[in-house]
Amino acid sequence: MKTLANLATEARNPASENIDELSTLDMLRLINQQDATVAAAVAAELPHIAAAVDAIATRFFEGGRLFYIGAGTSGRLGVLDASECPPTFSVPPTLFQGIIAGGDSALRRSSEHSEDSAEEGAHDLAAAGFAQNDAGTWSQDTLVGIAASGRTPYVLGAIEYAKKLSGLTIGLSCVPGSPLSLNAEIAITPATGPEVLTGSTRLKAGTATKLVLNMISTGVMIRTGAVYGNLMVNVQPTNAKLVDRAQRIIMAATNCDQPTAAILLTAAGSVKTAIVMQQLTLDRPTAEARLASAQGSLRATLNPAK
Repeated sequence: MKTLANLATEARNPASENIDELSTLDMLRLINQQDATVAAAVAAELPHIAAAVDAIATRFFEGGRLFYIGAGTSGRLGVLDASECPPTFSVPPTLFQGIIAGGDSALRRSSEHSEDSAEEGAHDLAAAGFAQNDAGTWSQDTLVGIAASGRTPYVLGAIEYAKKLSGLTIGLSCVPGSPLSLNAEIAITPATGPEVLTGSTRLKAGTATKLVLNMISTGVMIRTGAVYGNLMVNVQPTNAKLVDRAQRIIMAATNCDQPTAAILLTAAGSVKTAIVMQQLTLDRPTAEARLASAQGSLRATLNPAK
């Protein structure tokens, strides 16, 4: 195993060696220039991200869930992505779960020492119910272990635990060839290189991690039917803003006017059902049955032959 000193994420960046001597504007230009390299690092990993999305989606159709686990910035980003999925896609909070070393208090107060125990990683994943249901074990769950260095013991311990239960394991790090990338079934390793501030992986590595997590959760939700075109058709109208959004989605999908969309939404109770009722001239129970038979996919419901 490489020592920390030999990791690319820990190396000194020659472009920023004199950053403290720059004017504020030049300092920010330098940071921005370094940030601009992140998208290319992520682009190089798109085939692996696609493999992860497809594998997770397949498991979702079989009742699986997605767990993120990490320490420090990596853990916070995982918790952030998991917490954003229920309001964005109207899925239960159990479907996407984020676990951070040190527990929820570590979201606000640093608890980086918690990352050093592989046993704690396995324990926290087990406590969250990974690959378990009322009947015993359930192997359709997926674990995304997140560690910029790819060597965090807490994350590696969780990966080993998940593998024992036949869960799908995905390693997200910024160091190719790391223990995490070698031990996970699917490795996603955007090589972001040295940080502007030596070793501060909340910068480029953190940005790359956020981009990848955005792709994973959004891609999985698209593949499982939560999106129609680029419309979030799973949105639940739980406040005035979301009622307005739901109506606008119905209008965009059916080319109806706002009063009609409002009536449809009230009658249907959901955006998807409203769209099916309007497009196929069905009553609510029949529209809901059609959606159920298509596993909730609006496109498959509207275009069953495709």
